[in-house]
Amino acid sequence: MPTQKTAYVTGGASGIGLAVTTMLVARGIRVAIADVNFSGAQAVASKHPKLATAYELNAADWDSQLSVFESVVKAFDGRVDYVYPIAGIGEKMFLPNDSGMKTGFVKPNLEVLDVDLNGFLYTASLAIQQMRRQDKDGDGNRGKTLPIYTAAKHAIIGFVRSFGKYLPEEGITLNAVCPNVVKTNISTSAFYDELEAKKLLTPMKSVIEAFERLLDGGESGECIEAGPHGNLVVRKAAEHIDEETGVVMEMLYHRGWPLHQPKTS
Repeated sequence: MPTQKTAYVTGGASGIGLAVTTMLVARGIRVAIADVNFSGAQAVASKHPKLATAYELNAADWDSQLSVFESVVKAFDGRVDYVYPIAGIGEKMFLPNDSGMKTGFVKPNLEVLDVDLNGFLYTASLAIQQMRRQDKDGDGNRGKTLPIYTAAKHAIIGFVRSFGKYLPEEGITLNAVCPNVVKTNISTSAFYDELEAKKLLTPMKSVIEAFERLLDGGESGECIEAGPHGNLVVRKAAEHIDEETGVVMEMLYHRGWPLHQPKTS
């Protein structure tokens, strides 16, 4: 009998994280739901008492991420098969809209980067380190991590497309699902109603289809875009400006390769 698979979902109490959690438990996968909204995570877990457990997480804080992830690894007897860094927040005011300020400087609000970028990188780094310690399963996989993010997170696209190409040799995959606007609690009802009236909302069903495709597939370093009409497209990186630049990029790939390989004893 095959060993039961396990998954770790940040932001699993609502929105896309909740939809992913629901999909996973429907497949019989044990899920750890980590969310800053602990009561919300508990409510979701209570609907699946045999498969889901709730954890309180501040995604922007490394110590919180580390503590929760270590607890999850222990609860799952040392193996986490799938990791979904979905926790995120919406746009915030970067600087005060005060044109009358004549002196002094105000520290910018980087909360969105702290949660949506740094938080993702914290979770991804924990996932990759843990998966490197795990034995390969019957399909040759040590684990899969599949982040979700808004269109503003270009840094994550770059990370997935670059670092994700190094990992398959280790039996680990790293991919991303890039939805258009999905109705969650990250924005206002009025905004979603306006999009819905114009038939511009991306259906949650197509987002989950993209996750399932990556869950079952073997690709790595890919970004799947989900649009308003349920269409899924593997979005490739921009073409090089010329053939010589392509050669340079290939050389840079091989130049960086040794830096990202685990040391073997």
